[in-house]
Amino acid sequence: MRIFWVKTILLFFLFAICIRLFYWQVVRAEFLQSQAENQHYKNTKIEAVRGNILFADGSILTSSNPAFSLYGLPKQLDDEQKVTTAYLLAKVLTGKQEEVDGLAKEITNKLSQDLYWVLLKRNISPDQKKQIEQLNLKGVEFEGSSVRFYPEGSSAAHLLGFVVPDTKDAGASKGYFGLEGYFNGELKGISGLLRNERDALGLPILIGNFLESQASNGKSLILNVNQTVQFIVEESLRAGIKKYGAKSGSVVVMDPKTGGILALAAYPSYDPLTYYDFPKEYFRNPIVADQYEPGSTFKVLVLAAALNEGLIRPDTKCDICSGPVSISGFTIRTWNNKYYADTTMKDVIVHSDNTGMVFAGKKIGLDKFYSYLENFGFGQPTNIDLQDEASPDIRVKEAWREIDLATASFGQGIAVTPVQMVRAISAIANGGNLMEPHVVSKVLSDDGKSVYEIKPKSKQVLKPAVAQQVMEMMVAAVQEGESKFVKPKGFKIAGKTGTAQIPVAGHYDPNKTIASFVGFAPADDPKFVMLVRYDEPSSSIFGSETAAPTFFEIAKQLLLYYKIAPSE
Repeated sequence: MRIFWVKTILLFFLFAICIRLFYWQVVRAEFLQSQAENQHYKNTKIEAVRGNILFADGSILTSSNPAFSLYGLPKQLDDEQKVTTAYLLAKVLTGKQEEVDGLAKEITNKLSQDLYWVLLKRNISPDQKKQIEQLNLKGVEFEGSSVRFYPEGSSAAHLLGFVVPDTKDAGASKGYFGLEGYFNGELKGISGLLRNERDALGLPILIGNFLESQASNGKSLILNVNQTVQFIVEESLRAGIKKYGAKSGSVVVMDPKTGGILALAAYPSYDPLTYYDFPKEYFRNPIVADQYEPGSTFKVLVLAAALNEGLIRPDTKCDICSGPVSISGFTIRTWNNKYYADTTMKDVIVHSDNTGMVFAGKKIGLDKFYSYLENFGFGQPTNIDLQDEASPDIRVKEAWREIDLATASFGQGIAVTPVQMVRAISAIANGGNLMEPHVVSKVLSDDGKSVYEIKPKSKQVLKPAVAQQVMEMMVAAVQEGESKFVKPKGFKIAGKTGTAQIPVAGHYDPNKTIASFVGFAPADDPKFVMLVRYDEPSSSIFGSETAAPTFFEIAKQLLLYYKIAPSE
């Protein structure tokens, strides 16, 4: 009996061992094999070089410079060597003597981990790599990478956006905001892989297995942005903000015939290379992301709609413009409390007459007014190729009252973005064709071949004859309006000022405004359409005294740059 139980127990143990062997050799075989390979092989990701961003003439706006990641091999170093190595590395990696001890301690802690290799520092320069190599340190390796380089510094920051390490993909980078964010997929490329066999100390086996798949570098972008125009715009905007004491400001310049963005600038700005030193609110591009009430610049679009429907003519007389207009218990006045009985629609634009716009708004009616809002692209994205575009909604038609139509006719109580506004005005400059705005003109492969081009997209929203009529009214507004004294002599320029009060806690603040000026030149054959906007200028609340001078200062330089001679 005793022998029976001994045999039974032995058989049980034998069966258990067989089950266990089956579990490890069959069920868990694939897992164990991968674990062994992870210990036996080292996989090194080969980072793709991020593509360049180039001005229209091919000069570099953003590129990638060579950099290196520094790794340590803790298994090859004893405790004393780890401390010495850490101190020598720290002296090279920081240029400040007071930071050496702290960095050395940090590196020592990393080298003290029970790992075969550990990342010590990312994005060290070629010069630092050379200095470290000259130290002949044991247990140190390098891995090639790249770092973003901005030769123009903070120029065009809101166009570009910036690049940060990708938290979901070690060693990779990811673009945020602007072009870096919108075209991140094209710019970042596809990483490669280097796989080689290692010994027990983590050293490469020279005759071991070796596998390499090459990285595919990122594509490059050719912009519509003109380097000279961008420089002129940024310098003029910076000077204007200082001169007029504005809280912030922005300028966008577009080719009305193609929709190509020639320049875009906003202040306050930031440096894409050291973005982390700036407040997060600086990152948003106000030209595509911020909404505002356009004020009197909107009047030309309303009159364009009325002219296009044949409801008025430039010489149509206003029969309600002899004094303030009362609607639903509200009183609408002109900006300067001056009134012109039987004023024409042309003079309504010249004098920026709110009562005349109420007259035109009534002629159009809500249904047609609402339809033209949509036709001009308001309430919907422009599809500009920048990541952070927003589009303020248009209130549903059923919610509009008579007073809403009246105030919207002179640009109050309706929200737009600057890029929507400059796009809508470009239709007047382009014979009634509304263009889709684009920053990028072409995408190139790593070897410089064209991958695809961005073709201009247009939609006819006005009759060419109507666009011509509105253009002439805008020319008259420049020549006879409040800002005629700052207009460059001899040039025919179309434009319109705007001064919109800022809504605060359910009412409008009379002392805080958004001052703007929108226009194009030369009026008969426009090379550019431009919007200048200042938020809360302190020297004057009026667009005619702040935004208009900046517009004409930029226009004067652009006309000279494009070699356009005076025509008057």
